[in-house]
Amino acid sequence: MKKTILSGVILCASLSPHLQAQNLTLPRLFAEPALSGTAPKSLAYAPDGSRITYLKGKAKDANRLDLWQYELASGKHSVLVDSDTLFSGTEVLSDEEKARRERLRLFASGIVSYQWSKDGQALLFPLNGDLYHYQLSSKKARKLTETEAFETDAQISPTGRFVSFVRDQNIYVIDLKSGKETQLTSDGKGTVRNGMAEFVAQEEMGRMTGYWWAPDDSKIAFTQFDEAIVPEAVRNEIYADEIKLYNQRYPFAGKSNVQIKLGVVGISNQQINWVDLGQEQDIYLPRVQWSENPNLLSYQWQSRDQQRLELRLADLAAGQQKTVLTETSKTWVNLHDDLHFLKDKKSFVWASERDGYKHLYLYSMQDGAVKQLTSGAWIVNHIESIDEKAGQIYFSGRKDTPLESHLYRVPVQGGEIVRLTEAGSNHQVVVAKNGSGFIDTSSAVVKLPSVTLRDQQGKAVTVLAANALDEQHPLTAFAPELVTPVFGTLKASDGQTLHYRLFAPKQLTAGKKYPVVVGVYGGPGAQRVTNSWSGKDLYFQYLVQQGYLVFQLDNRGSENRGKAFEDPIFGKLAEIELEDQKTGVDYLRTLPYVDASRIGIYGHSYGGYMTIMAMLRAGDYFAAGVSGAPVTDWALYDSHYTERYLGHPAKNAAGYKASSVFPYVDGLKGKLLIYHGMADDNVLFTHSTKLFSVLQSKGKPFEMMTYPGSKHAMFGQPVQTHLHQTITEFFDRTLKASK
Repeated sequence: MKKTILSGVILCASLSPHLQAQNLTLPRLFAEPALSGTAPKSLAYAPDGSRITYLKGKAKDANRLDLWQYELASGKHSVLVDSDTLFSGTEVLSDEEKARRERLRLFASGIVSYQWSKDGQALLFPLNGDLYHYQLSSKKARKLTETEAFETDAQISPTGRFVSFVRDQNIYVIDLKSGKETQLTSDGKGTVRNGMAEFVAQEEMGRMTGYWWAPDDSKIAFTQFDEAIVPEAVRNEIYADEIKLYNQRYPFAGKSNVQIKLGVVGISNQQINWVDLGQEQDIYLPRVQWSENPNLLSYQWQSRDQQRLELRLADLAAGQQKTVLTETSKTWVNLHDDLHFLKDKKSFVWASERDGYKHLYLYSMQDGAVKQLTSGAWIVNHIESIDEKAGQIYFSGRKDTPLESHLYRVPVQGGEIVRLTEAGSNHQVVVAKNGSGFIDTSSAVVKLPSVTLRDQQGKAVTVLAANALDEQHPLTAFAPELVTPVFGTLKASDGQTLHYRLFAPKQLTAGKKYPVVVGVYGGPGAQRVTNSWSGKDLYFQYLVQQGYLVFQLDNRGSENRGKAFEDPIFGKLAEIELEDQKTGVDYLRTLPYVDASRIGIYGHSYGGYMTIMAMLRAGDYFAAGVSGAPVTDWALYDSHYTERYLGHPAKNAAGYKASSVFPYVDGLKGKLLIYHGMADDNVLFTHSTKLFSVLQSKGKPFEMMTYPGSKHAMFGQPVQTHLHQTITEFFDRTLKASK
């Protein structure tokens, strides 16, 4: 095993004589202003590069967002658009928009999103179900729509002539010059939806739209889906004073998905041409994208089992199409957004995991020649920008360490890879399209997030948001009592490296043995052990101040480590993951200051599922567990996510049964608390109620806490405060009270 302490700026502040160091309290953890400080959101370069725009909360209401700007010439920050000048009343959201924001974990109001026109002279804002077009020259907004219906997924066309949107399941465009509104599709009604992303596309594929503009504004490609064959389930949402029933088309694992089509509609004549997707209809369309040629449309065709992904090009002028490349896997093919067509119209850049790690490849569109641009036992996260004039690709990745994301540069034709961000921190970046520089949001586990504008070599130009621990910062008084976790590695049974981190009190009393809380997620598509700041870690800091150790380990199946690290979970969930978490506990048992009889486990969502499995199948390791919003039966979860890892239920019935919690209920030994939001539309409340019933029928004691009206994210200060009080009191009773 290996133990390290990552470098970084230690959180400490020189307190004035009238300020005293304080311990964290639960009410303060979730109160305003946020202890992590206020960081700008949705940072973007204006198309002309003259300014940087971002969303920032109002001084009197941090959750009411305005659009701010930083002008590079003057070096000044100012409000560009005040949300109240657009709409200042109480916002009403459609059910579709509420669900979309829940999936995006977007819980603010005001200007929550914005889009620049290509020429940088105008902005588009969706607000309160209507659309506003703002001209920089006049500093005035024009309200484009004013209907009882909700306009969603608004886009400015590439040339800036039109604004498009979806209303009542159909696609519309507005000519900004004439103000004329045109309806492009008309058959969207009932179970048929045009230009919209189906449930699993939004929830599992990361695709939030269902239509795409051609680069010359001449047409729009769009998906049409019909969910008539999808099983209809009655879902209830329980609130404090009412129960709402929803008839929802939900694609359960193994059941029918939507029937999907891909069409192209002309703007001038509203004529629709359908793209031939082939004879197999039980498929997914995870991505659609235009090339630089307005008659050449690409789409990604994915098999139902997700073991085959084809990139196809449809030549609309010739009425022909071809498969450009195919990705296959014996487990599953991960989706990504790293397809970039180059302006030379001869080549494109693509990301693939074909060598076991996600890397970049240059493809010729003429002869199919392929050149690998990056390689090694590390992964590329995303292509951030391609500066074709300079011949450089800017990408985020983990070449130096899997614990930190950095910005790198590599020539389009291949060559030396150069890191542009500083080691010892994690970096989230926005790169200027012309490669002139980038916005760098950096943090570390011991360093608050700060935002810096950097030039193309990574040199700091100016600090956009210092987030410094001065006397006004809400964290300053608490910072001296925070601890730096120890990072280290262990070996899995197959020899792969597992990363962990351990939070411990500053001063360990000699001879004293401490209780431990293991914080777990454990599922695919996530990584918890990173050298980055997370406000959620402040609860771990609170537990440490209450006399606990807190341990986190990323088991096999977690992301950012390559396919060999992910694939062992295929076919049977919570087997390998639990084995690795037990390896972590075996390590904890070797520490002289750990009480092996007082180790608890806590997680939410997949982490809630892992907690249940740990309590039922590893009772000798965990004395107590808190499970939040757990999946209990994968047959109750959606098709795209579940079948990716377990396959189709008809072909892997044994795997589904073994991955369910119910065969192991008799194994419960320790104390168990389950909590769930009663309006959860992701992991339905049914998962918990089904487990409640089985535990009760078998006479197994447990505790539960339910939250009326709460969705999966359990958003809101009162709920979060009460929830964490409940969790803390439970661990105090089960891990501390008897000692």
